[in-house]
Amino acid sequence: MTKDQVIGALILIGSVAGILIYGWLVGFSPWPVITLQVTAFLGIAVILAILAWIGWTLATTPAPTPIEETPLETPGEEEKPIGEEAKEEEAPEKKEETKEVKKKAR
Repeated sequence: MTKDQVIGALILIGSVAGILIYGWLVGFSPWPVITLQVTAFLGIAVILAILAWIGWTLATTPAPTPIEETPLETPGEEEKPIGEEAKEEEAPEKKEETKEVKKKAR
């Protein structure tokens, strides 16, 4: 057996033993009321301790610094569609050729 399997088996055995002992304490021992009172107290105490820890963490953690937004475009620059940017990057010869083709088509 690996180390993880041994730990798993021990947890399983401990849990089953805990269930049996608790069942005996509540059902067959001379102290069922005290057992239930202690169990209820511990259950509520654990829940409130977790809530206290969450509250402490929220109260003592500093607020995150805001992220500054940087402008994506320079002032005065208009946003152009992608197709228009590609047209502007074409060589001037191609622009003249397309103008000539359009004239001939008329």
